[in-house]
Amino acid sequence: MKKIAVLFSGKGSNFAHIVKTLHFKEFEVVVALTNNPSAKGIEVAKSASIPLEIIDSKMYKSRESFDTAVVERLKVYNADLTILAGFMRILTPVFTEEITSINLHPSLLPRHKGLNAIEKSYEDRFPNGGVSIHYVSSELDGGKVILQKEISKTGLSFDLYDEKIRNLEKGALVEAIRTVLLPNKGQ
Repeated sequence: MKKIAVLFSGKGSNFAHIVKTLHFKEFEVVVALTNNPSAKGIEVAKSASIPLEIIDSKMYKSRESFDTAVVERLKVYNADLTILAGFMRILTPVFTEEITSINLHPSLLPRHKGLNAIEKSYEDRFPNGGVSIHYVSSELDGGKVILQKEISKTGLSFDLYDEKIRNLEKGALVEAIRTVLLPNKGQ
């Protein structure tokens, strides 16, 4: 069974979906790692008995020193793929050159890299928005796109658009994990 690691910074809703959908069904989540000691996703890991690493990014003087600590911990678990699911850190080559990872981004890249992508996507001139799953590189939201899912913005309030994007993320992330680790079984 292929092994995955999941990195998160907040609520952990996408992490929870990975656990519910894939953990011990298709893949084993061997570790969950957060940079935020008060992240709500910590409870997801604990309730699923998934090993948890908390590496507080505020305790490090540089992004490189933080990334070194993360890489050292991840290597212990020997995951086949690391998933960034709401991991709010810009990663340096210290991480990107050592760890094969994918990231979920709530816009159709290359549009709206970085923060506030849902808001920016909702307000742009395009009739569709969506989500992208891409390989992580040292360029912010710049790695090769694995897949994208689109929805029409026509007639949607921002709140409804936001809800649809967050729901779309979950299925897209699971599909991308399957695409990368089981290339003949992607949905």
